[in-house]
Amino acid sequence: MVLRTYFLARLSRLSRDMRNGTTITEFILLGFPDIQGLQIPLFIVIFFIYILTLVGNGVIIVIVWAEPRLQIPMYFFLCNLSFLETWYTTTVIPKLLETFVVARATISIPCCLLQSFFHFFLGTTEFFILTIMSFDRYLAICKPLRYPTIMTSNLCLQLALSSWMVGFTIVFCQMLLLIQLPFCGNNVINHFYCDVGPILKAACVDTSILELLGLLATILVIPGSLLFTVISYIYILSTILQIPSATGRQKTFSTCASHLTVVSLLYGAVLFMYLRPTTHSSFKINKVVSVLNTILTPLLNPFIYTIRNKEVKAALRKTMTCPKTHHPE
Repeated sequence: MVLRTYFLARLSRLSRDMRNGTTITEFILLGFPDIQGLQIPLFIVIFFIYILTLVGNGVIIVIVWAEPRLQIPMYFFLCNLSFLETWYTTTVIPKLLETFVVARATISIPCCLLQSFFHFFLGTTEFFILTIMSFDRYLAICKPLRYPTIMTSNLCLQLALSSWMVGFTIVFCQMLLLIQLPFCGNNVINHFYCDVGPILKAACVDTSILELLGLLATILVIPGSLLFTVISYIYILSTILQIPSATGRQKTFSTCASHLTVVSLLYGAVLFMYLRPTTHSSFKINKVVSVLNTILTPLLNPFIYTIRNKEVKAALRKTMTCPKTHHPE
């Protein structure tokens, strides 16, 4: 009954707005209008960071698949994470760069909705992949004898595919409703990408159902995955503290330190954005944090896993070292 009333109201409003000629066909992305004079330097810096991000995550994928010693679950999930980060940042950065060099960055409604879909689909999947990585570390440290029989290649593949499918389903179901909305309000989005909040504000109909679905999805994905990760690390730390030697504790903890660092960066930024009160000044801060979360985290991930991981560094050196050619005398 509620859905029927919702769609009848939407169709009634849509017909009225089409008759009045107020339906919009594109959005205007404001980006950062308060940085006059800094557009070109910021364009160069962010473009350079974007290239480094693509190269860094690409190198991680290549060396993991090229080195047989890295054909283990932890690095399989790391490849998934690097692949996600590559496309996650690609959905946003090109349009952000455009806002620095053009006076009026516009995006059509279909492209805007497509960008929003891939941004949230990839971001949601990333939370699930990181959660699975914490489960993998839990099994490796707390159940070392059973780990090889539990975390088989088939299970790894199933867990990764499940993360992608669940992330896709959660966002796609909401997007099916979003693409049917008529847009006739203010077409200016005070952001550097098509966030769902500003898109809903431009809708001609009541969007309370979509907002409720978005809230439920956010609760399911962010606090839900964080709770699972925290529980995993409670068990991990408890097991590590029971190791008698300091060297053993340090060596064991180093196997999950990189993952813990990435988790802290990602959840820290997301919780900072969503737990702050909604004010004009806090929204500006949230935009800056969004830039860091979209640009800095995907850039740092390859370096975090490379710097703190001897196996990855050894594989990287092996890949970069050309074999000597022996000429017959």
